[in-house]
Amino acid sequence: MNHAQLSERIQTLPPDKQAEVFDFVDFLVSRHAVAKQQEIADGEWTRAEFSAMAMSQAMRGMEDEPPLYTRDDLKECWQ
Repeated sequence: MNHAQLSERIQTLPPDKQAEVFDFVDFLVSRHAVAKQQEIADGEWTRAEFSAMAMSQAMRGMEDEPPLYTRDDLKECWQ
């Protein structure tokens, strides 16, 4: 269901039920915000932070290695 369909369905409800829907959406938004704050407050890593750390650990020490191939090795000759 997309936003337009959802909006149409909400508009078919009586005003008191529309208010319930909006209250529920507010509840979900606030619960999500609290969960997000708690995750950060607990010192847990976000996906982006973990991904950056994992990549840096995987590549650790590779910058000191000599290259395996030169530019000439990578050129392809067409005849």
